[in-house]
Amino acid sequence: MVSNSAACFKAYDIRGRVPDELHADLAVKIGLALGVELAAKRMVVGHDMRLSSPGLCAAITQGLREAGVNVTDIGLCGTEEIYHATFSQDFDGGVIVTASHNPADYNGMKFVRKGAAPISGDSGLFAIRDRVLTDNLPKASALGRYEQASYRAEYVQHLLGYVNPTGLRPMHILVDPGHGCAGPVIQALAPHLPFVFSYMRETPDGTLPTGVPNPLLPENRAHTIAAMKATGADMGIAWDGDFDRCFFYDAQGNFIEGYYIVGLLAQSMLHAHAGAKIIHDPRLVWNTQELVQEAGGIAVESKTGHAFIKERMRLEDAWYGGEMSAHHYFKRFAYCDSGMIPWLLVAELMCRRGRTLADLVRERMEKFPCSGEINRAVNCPQDAVDAVRKAVGAGGCETRVDGLSIAFDTWRFNVRSSNTEPLLRLNVESRGDARIMQEKTSEILRVLDGFR
Repeated sequence: MVSNSAACFKAYDIRGRVPDELHADLAVKIGLALGVELAAKRMVVGHDMRLSSPGLCAAITQGLREAGVNVTDIGLCGTEEIYHATFSQDFDGGVIVTASHNPADYNGMKFVRKGAAPISGDSGLFAIRDRVLTDNLPKASALGRYEQASYRAEYVQHLLGYVNPTGLRPMHILVDPGHGCAGPVIQALAPHLPFVFSYMRETPDGTLPTGVPNPLLPENRAHTIAAMKATGADMGIAWDGDFDRCFFYDAQGNFIEGYYIVGLLAQSMLHAHAGAKIIHDPRLVWNTQELVQEAGGIAVESKTGHAFIKERMRLEDAWYGGEMSAHHYFKRFAYCDSGMIPWLLVAELMCRRGRTLADLVRERMEKFPCSGEINRAVNCPQDAVDAVRKAVGAGGCETRVDGLSIAFDTWRFNVRSSNTEPLLRLNVESRGDARIMQEKTSEILRVLDGFR
């Protein structure tokens, strides 16, 4: 049980199979450890649509109350609703029970402290783990109180504050929550916007009848693409289960890589906040760096991952941070990631410029074609990376902000180990030459495949 208990503690959060790695008894201990570590008086909790989520949420609530914490439960929600409630209602911390895009037999938890600052391995999560494993779990003299509440109305108003409603025009938008938690929020936003929404898979359903909502995987996009073609919508948006990531489709049903969305959102932020700093990850960079420079901003490269991005944004006082994996972070949102703010800003950009989404990204896609992220499970990952470095040869500019990045005159790549899965992740881009990008991608993949 000790090893199983430890197995669910990851670098950024808690995640494991239910019930052999994560179960109610363990969740009670985690809640007790969390309450003690934070010395919290008030905390907010919520959960996603998975069948095991309400029970795990009740269990961690019990543990928090045993630590003397007063707990407010907002029920079914997305991760960013916990972020918003934590910073807007001045809670000492928050918990969302979610496994996001993991397989159906998994669940997990994400924690934040006061101000919605993340709790990850190096900022308290492993201390919580160690309390659980050593049974160092002192209980308070009295149970904390429990109440239920809703802050969705306040959250919706906060979201609407990112756009100028007078600049919006009628637009047909297809929304696909994938039976995750985004549907109710879109329905709450809809009356305040001039858009016509077509809904699909909008009802939260923990049985995941059409599979795990993870539009980052190409094989999971077919339903949305078909619906885009059938409805004739101007733009399509899909989310993962806890909707902290959103994904875009143009009017023709083409999936838009998150890399190009980062560039659009950087432009949007700089339109409102001239000279601001923009944080980006090191996987794909040229498009973002050029757009930020042209708009008078300052591009700052950060290690991949929400804990690193949020920390760097606070350090730099940046207005926006973007990862090509569809995580987008905003200063006004306590430097947290949101899957709702990005599509509102992109829709506003389309309205303001009078252009389609395809028009907004076409030139950038042609100027900086990219491979998209390609994953490989390999033996001896470091040996595989070293072999790639040797194979590409000398003459490039090498950096190791996160994994290995090497930039040549006409192309560059990044290969790095995943922080959440036993995989190497490869991204390649070029300057205006898709053929070179494809050739170099194939060359590197041949090296990596030699270690499988």
